[in-house]
Amino acid sequence: MSYTPSMSKVMISLPEDLLATIDAEAQRRELSRSAFLAAAARRELKRRDPKAVTAAIARSEARFRDAGVFESAALVRGDRDDRR
Repeated sequence: MSYTPSMSKVMISLPEDLLATIDAEAQRRELSRSAFLAAAARRELKRRDPKAVTAAIARSEARFRDAGVFESAALVRGDRDDRR
């Protein structure tokens, strides 16, 4: 990735050991530091918000709270027997 007029340059502060690790990994992947950091930022931005995930889990748990206890093997057996 090379600098073009449609790109912005930014100045950030990183611990030296982290920058060394980033540079080593970027080199291993044959990427520039900028390309590596851009890919990492894009990947992070695609991740679901942890609060949204927690809320989805809570909604799911609430839906199944009154489902009661069941034995999965019995369900499979019953389904199989119903097909006969």
